[in-house]
Amino acid sequence: FCSSGLQAIAMAAETIMCGFADVIIAGGTETMSLIPMGGNKIVPNPYLVDNHPGFYLNMGLTAEVVAEKYGITREAQDEFSFNSHKKAIAAIKEDKFKDEIVPLTVEMDSLNEKGKKVVKKITFAQDESPREDTSVQGLAKLKAAFKMGGSVTAGNSSPMSDGAAGVVLMSREKADELGIKPLARFIAFATHGVAPEEMGIGPVKAIPKVLKLAKLELKDIDLIELNEAFAAQSLAVIQELGLDTEKVNVNGGAIALGHPLGCTGTKLTTSLIYEMKRRGSKYGLVSMCVGGGQGAAAIFENIN
Repeated sequence: FCSSGLQAIAMAAETIMCGFADVIIAGGTETMSLIPMGGNKIVPNPYLVDNHPGFYLNMGLTAEVVAEKYGITREAQDEFSFNSHKKAIAAIKEDKFKDEIVPLTVEMDSLNEKGKKVVKKITFAQDESPREDTSVQGLAKLKAAFKMGGSVTAGNSSPMSDGAAGVVLMSREKADELGIKPLARFIAFATHGVAPEEMGIGPVKAIPKVLKLAKLELKDIDLIELNEAFAAQSLAVIQELGLDTEKVNVNGGAIALGHPLGCTGTKLTTSLIYEMKRRGSKYGLVSMCVGGGQGAAAIFENIN
């Protein structure tokens, strides 16, 4: 689910803090390209359908609910999406993701000019979905994807993506013993439930909760990785919490880079920590909404 990569980090950190382990690898993976068109077919619970229909609302429709309730316009969504691609392309050109990506070489069957089968080796070392040719004008031409007359489109939603990410966590004592210099320190993690039909607003509840656990205020946070499931919900969260947009997704977000569910939380944490290192930032925040009606958030400290 949307926050499982972040939840894995939190569970690993808490296990180490309790003394049950010294070193844990945490992360997640997702292959959304194998999901059937329209998603997996389920048999709805009759009681829930009658009494809590929001439980079965399509994720795109929840974004429409949030857009309408919080006054997020189509124009604002498209502008936000354009900027996500713009920032991601700039980050790629500046090699900002180079240190956090492990190149993967795979073999692919194809046909040569004579029609004979050949095996080609392809190396993936860069995210595929950021589009340099994206424009506000182009995004404005797209039709609503989930609701007749709606504002949520394929262009202002996160794409279907495959991905994987992992991190190594260890106690400070073990790091000192092994002579390893940590990149960052895990401080706190929190989740909070919200109405399923407004799942995109989850970070509005989770972020204040994790700040309280960390004994910090929003002004103490230097960088924020806010998952862009949809532009509508991202803008609603920014609006409701009064987030400084100069701190949010400085290298683009999921609308450009993708949201492979199980991977996202760990990927965002990795990107956050590397950017904190580049900037010399002290505190960073990762947060996302969660399908079904939740928000999740975690805070990390740059100890270098």
